Amino acid sequence: MEIKVNDKRTITGWAFFDWANSAYSLVISTAIFPIYFIAITNDTINVLGYSITNSALYSFLVSGAFVVVALFSPLLGGIADYGDKRRFFMRLFSTVGAIACVFLFFFKDHFDILLGSIAFGVATIGHAASIIFYDAYLPDIATPDQYDKVSAKGFAFGYIGSVILLLFIIFMSLKPEIFNIPVESSLPYRIGFILVGIWWFGFSQLTFSRLPRSKMKGFEEGIMSKGYKEIKSVWSELKTKSNIMRFLAAFFFYSAGVQTVIYLATVFAEKELAFESSELILIVLLLQLVAIVGAYLFAWISKKRGNKQALLITISIWFFICLLAYFVSSKIYFYGIAAMVGMVLGGIQSLSRSTYSKLLDDDEEDLTSYFSFYDVLFYLSVVFGTFAFGIVEQLTQNIRYSVLVLAIFFVIGFLILSKITIKSQKVNAQNP
Repeated sequence: MEIKVNDKRTITGWAFFDWANSAYSLVISTAIFPIYFIAITNDTINVLGYSITNSALYSFLVSGAFVVVALFSPLLGGIADYGDKRRFFMRLFSTVGAIACVFLFFFKDHFDILLGSIAFGVATIGHAASIIFYDAYLPDIATPDQYDKVSAKGFAFGYIGSVILLLFIIFMSLKPEIFNIPVESSLPYRIGFILVGIWWFGFSQLTFSRLPRSKMKGFEEGIMSKGYKEIKSVWSELKTKSNIMRFLAAFFFYSAGVQTVIYLATVFAEKELAFESSELILIVLLLQLVAIVGAYLFAWISKKRGNKQALLITISIWFFICLLAYFVSSKIYFYGIAAMVGMVLGGIQSLSRSTYSKLLDDDEEDLTSYFSFYDVLFYLSVVFGTFAFGIVEQLTQNIRYSVLVLAIFFVIGFLILSKITIKSQKVNAQNP
């Protein structure tokens, strides 16, 4: 089956994968599971003879999952680009991830922590790996002039779908009697984990029915190492390009801060400010809504002032967010902080990728390899940020000090980014 470029039916099918898998992103990684994990586990947990706080352990779980993703993403990228098996592996990893979400239903209390940790880790790996193949389809289904539009469609589908499911889980937790669920029970959330798995698996079938079937031939010679060789080659080339290296160093530090906030903001709010689960979910929804406005705002700032200035502004705001979080003691002020996070969340990731594109604009190298390197660096930044957050809390027994470490990451990122130069602010070719 041949892929029809810019075909509306194919693009809609592709975008529905965002609708399907974003349920994991919102419900499991951000809104429900972090809160649930902290609520049902003991404050300190014995792991291999060491006493670890539950929030530090959760940080380490995120770090561990993304270590695996970072290690194997070049291999998966090589398969996606050269193995002609995108649909097969995209389906495999999304199915494994969905099944892992269903297994979270059996994570009932601290006695099941090993099961819950493994299921969460597998779901995280499955989600990240499936996205590698999902993104690899973009150049096949759309022409470069349509990349932004098609990507935006996927983002919109993902946002709408994930919010619909989250609202249903919230309703189920607030009105359990309607569903014959015992009051003061964790069952609504555990059912929610099952629903995420079913949602992810079910809606992704529409995507798989519209994307071409992979040709299940034998692996091409060298495909297992091709991605790693490309990453190594890009690293060797980047050593001679100080401007790009500075940007990537800045990106690593501020991205570590951003991603850690995404994964651990609700954990902080529950432990330090005693937020109830329903209040925390409301914060996540507030953040999501404000993020849409923020994405448009910083796109406008970028158009007026340029990518670099827009990024420096966002990083400055992230720094003040961390300072405010360190001192915050009132729930009402934390709602304000959440709104600020939403305002800068939507812009910083898209601005980072477009800035990187502009820095590469004059290079004659294969952009695919450069963006593979960028993605690996992103995964490593998640590992670095979440691990640093967890280890600082574990050593100090104070999660607020971990927030200060994130503030330092943003300072480092700001200082390095201020040294780069961008020759042109014109619209550039997107990632192929």
